[in-house]
Amino acid sequence: MVLKLAWRNIWRNRRRTMITAASIVFAVVLSVLMDSVKDGILDRMRENIVGLYTGYIQVHGEGYWKERTLEKSFLHSEEVSRQLQDYQGVTTVIPRLESFTLAASESHSKGTMIVCILPEEEDSMTGLEDRVYAGTYLDAADKSVLISEGLADYLELDLADSLVLLGQGYHGVTAVGKFPIKGLVRFGSPELNQGLIYLPLQAGQELFGATGRVTAFVLSLKDIEQARSTAEALQTLLGPDFEVMSWQEMTPELDQFIKGETTENKVFQIVLYLLIAFGIFGTILMMTLEREREFGILIAIGMKKIRLSSMVIVENLMISLLGVFGGLLLSIPAVWYFYLYPIPLSGSLAEAYENFGMEAIFYFSIESEIFINQAMVVLLLSGFLSFFPLIKIAGLKPVTAMRK
Repeated sequence: MVLKLAWRNIWRNRRRTMITAASIVFAVVLSVLMDSVKDGILDRMRENIVGLYTGYIQVHGEGYWKERTLEKSFLHSEEVSRQLQDYQGVTTVIPRLESFTLAASESHSKGTMIVCILPEEEDSMTGLEDRVYAGTYLDAADKSVLISEGLADYLELDLADSLVLLGQGYHGVTAVGKFPIKGLVRFGSPELNQGLIYLPLQAGQELFGATGRVTAFVLSLKDIEQARSTAEALQTLLGPDFEVMSWQEMTPELDQFIKGETTENKVFQIVLYLLIAFGIFGTILMMTLEREREFGILIAIGMKKIRLSSMVIVENLMISLLGVFGGLLLSIPAVWYFYLYPIPLSGSLAEAYENFGMEAIFYFSIESEIFINQAMVVLLLSGFLSFFPLIKIAGLKPVTAMRK
């Protein structure tokens, strides 16, 4: 009976119901969009640096990360690779040989990182081939390079031009080579885009006089949240001859930035929820005051306050559900659109983002948790505020109310 009366009551004054529901719809859409863009930007940043370069875990020779020299490289071991690949949660293991070199063209030079890879395996983990926007991807037997877009612009080089590399190889040998540019790659991270060169592993080992050696095994995981615990377990498995590092240890600045941004966004969300709560409360207050005379009449003709309160709560919950459902119907296509077409930044704002090593684009996330969590928070807020009319009803005097 209460449900039937409540349903009829909310549609007796459609305008009032629509205003209340609209405030909840707006709250859901706003909170979903804010959470979506926050997660989208941070996930993209982590993907650009962790997913495309460092990997979630790296295995090095003991002491390599501190010195970053080829003297701390180790012989590529299929046995170690199999141990890592067979560990629970590890999806891919790829070898790399990395070093710093001087990259030079006819008129310019710049210190840069050279990453020697097995092209097919590297692409299976990082999707590197999809980043090639000019030229073609590497083959394992190639003696040519891929060069990042920013570095190519700085050195004034293009496809088929020759790139000279000069550095120090294993055990102090001179590493000098001249390689044609086979492809140009573009990264989302401005930092990576300014100074990265890819060379097939065999050619890189020849260049640095490090036959059969690598500086790291790079691992991808099923669950990125398990990176720290998996790294600790693998360290125990491999022993003291190796160091196993999670992405948080290798890129502490990124880890701290993500934690800081997450905390900052929680503060913004609390402020947003307060604004949402005041908006919803305003519409509920308006609805309660408008119906004060109605409540007085119902009590005067014999309806108990507890029954009237139950009916009002059910009415508000129905309106809240309508608003949340409507908010989800609007926010899902909106977020999906921005997921497909991210918002590029321009001008000084874009420059500021790039100065912090961030891609100047607002990305959106479409994780289902965003919609569910925000809908639940707004529903709980509106449900909590729905109890305000009970206070009004509890202290209502029928005679006074009917005079209004």
